[in-house]
Amino acid sequence: MITWQTFAKYGCSPAQLALAWINHQGEDIVPIPGTTKIKNLDDNIGPLRVKLSKQNLKEISKAVPIGEVVGDRSYQGYSNLSWKFSNTPPKGNN
Repeated sequence: MITWQTFAKYGCSPAQLALAWINHQGEDIVPIPGTTKIKNLDDNIGPLRVKLSKQNLKEISKAVPIGEVVGDRSYQGYSNLSWKFSNTPPKGNN
């Protein structure tokens, strides 16, 4: 189980540990966090300094089994604002 002591061990916040874990999933995997504030940008860059061993990655992965991570990508109330419901004109209609 991941506790606050776990984050202290890595010297980062829970969000930073999540980004660091994603960064260590392979060279073809890149997290794309969004932000509108410089402070948050600095926080999102911080995980690049977090080094995780194979054992660390196993510990983190075991704490959150993939089968327990389910649900929509975004809040259900915003689904009607999604690109899925846009009315984009066909290509060539300028």
